[in-house]
Amino acid sequence: MIGARVRQHRTARGFTMSELAERAGVAKSYLSAIERDIQTNPSIQFLEKIAAVLDIDMNVLLKDPAEYTADETAALDDEWQSLIAEAMHSGVSKDQFRDFLEYNKWKMKQK
Repeated sequence: MIGARVRQHRTARGFTMSELAERAGVAKSYLSAIERDIQTNPSIQFLEKIAAVLDIDMNVLLKDPAEYTADETAALDDEWQSLIAEAMHSGVSKDQFRDFLEYNKWKMKQK
C-alpha cells in the first residue's frame, strides 16, 4: 500500500523513479522495490526523504486515504499543503503566519 501511494504521488508530480531517487538521495533499486511492494516496510528516514521531495506530509504515504476523517482530509488538501510549503520556503515564520491569522480574524470581525 505504501508503495502504491509513493508511485501515485511521484507520477502526479511528474517525477521518474530515477529523478525521485536522485533528489531524495535514496537508491533507485530500493525505491523500485517499495513501489512494487517487494519491500513493504520502509524506514522512517526513507519516507521522510521521499515526502520532502514530493512536498507532502509523510503521513500521506503511511495512511490509507479511506481512513481519514473529514477534518484530516481537509487538513491534507494538496492545495493547502502547497500554500504552506510555499510560505515556509519563502521565509515566512510560524510567528508571522500566526500574526497573519490573528490579523485576518480581527479584520473579519470588523465587517
